Amino acid sequence: MKPKLSQHYQHREPSAIRQAQITFSQRPDKDQIKVINLAIGNVSLPMHPALQKRMVSLQDSESPFNKGVNQYTPSVGSLETRNAFLNIIACEGADTSNIHCLITDGGSQAMELMMLGVCGPSAKQPLMLLDPAYTNYVEFGKRLSIPLITGQRTINNHGEFDPLDLNEIEIIIKNRNPGALLVIPADNPTGQFLHQEHLTALAKICVRNHIWMVSDEAYRQLYYGPEDSSSIWKITETDVPGITGMRISIESASKVWNACGLRIGGLLTDNAEFHTRAVSEYTANLCANAIGQYIFGGLAHESHESLKAWYQSQRNYYRPLMVALRKGLLQEMPGLIVTKPEAAIYMVIDFRNICPPGFNAKDFVTYCAAEGKVHLAGQQYTLLLAPMNEFYASQESTVTTQMRIAMVEPQNLIEKTPAILGDLYHAYTG
Repeated sequence: MKPKLSQHYQHREPSAIRQAQITFSQRPDKDQIKVINLAIGNVSLPMHPALQKRMVSLQDSESPFNKGVNQYTPSVGSLETRNAFLNIIACEGADTSNIHCLITDGGSQAMELMMLGVCGPSAKQPLMLLDPAYTNYVEFGKRLSIPLITGQRTINNHGEFDPLDLNEIEIIIKNRNPGALLVIPADNPTGQFLHQEHLTALAKICVRNHIWMVSDEAYRQLYYGPEDSSSIWKITETDVPGITGMRISIESASKVWNACGLRIGGLLTDNAEFHTRAVSEYTANLCANAIGQYIFGGLAHESHESLKAWYQSQRNYYRPLMVALRKGLLQEMPGLIVTKPEAAIYMVIDFRNICPPGFNAKDFVTYCAAEGKVHLAGQQYTLLLAPMNEFYASQESTVTTQMRIAMVEPQNLIEKTPAILGDLYHAYTG
């Protein structure tokens, strides 16, 4: 008799953002189909020039790898790589003198370490999120047996988010006593932008209730309105007395820097004990990859002026692309709800006003990946999207008509998306 898998593995399914890609890879005609993969935030743009320079010069005399030796770094990460993240934070106008940095294998590893630090494995104390939430937090909650509680966000028929209900959020915190409140100011998956005043108001709630405030700032400089970026590191003691020592941020090389494959992240905090314990926990992982650290470390030497110019170039690329895609989707499929581009690289589409009864986004995404195809200009196409069903941490969620679009394919493919999505939807619904 063969050994049994654990209960955890027996019930494990791929993340919602990866499932469509896996399904497509198994279809027999995949070599004849041009796939437009908007399911996962896998950016296809070139990295920041400082990162490119280091990547192509690993054998140059100034590189620590020029003799072919690749050793572990300290578990906390190399000093230069830590300084890169601190330089980025300082560019926000924040005081970094009291911020401690741990380098991790991507932002996702930082998320898991954070959850271990503010709640703990098999915890009774939950982590509080704003629903819908990034699936990795939901999946890590399952892995670590950490319960999740949520404050709700809703999208109206105009693609706008209803204002955050701060009173409701504080009531939930008082009633459920979470270990931390997690926010994503430039939000994944919704593309909503939480302004600095929102973060300040939420910080006051955290201080009043003696819980950690965690901010996932992987998309911090990708905002598309007239306001400036928002960050927990911009909150001062004058703004929120007592906030010092209660802040944690998740940082990443992936999105703003177009370096998804480097797998470099950061866990930053102004609490020295949290940092020390997080480094101790991470010693079991040995260290983040040394070559990725060296490449990202190039940003430690960039001026704030050059960083700001890069941020502006990123916004100048994404904003018109997102505005045009939204316009195209609304024209192609009247009645479709498409969120207005506020931040990050995502939009949510909702079919609730046009779909037949029983429509399920997860089933539609599976259809597109497994068999759907559209003939356009002599080429067969299909789309990969991420169903939003699993982005909702609340067990009471009944959302089945929403999908997330990631703006990660080249512009010429994104421009084809409205027509292809419309044809796939009409073929699916008959």
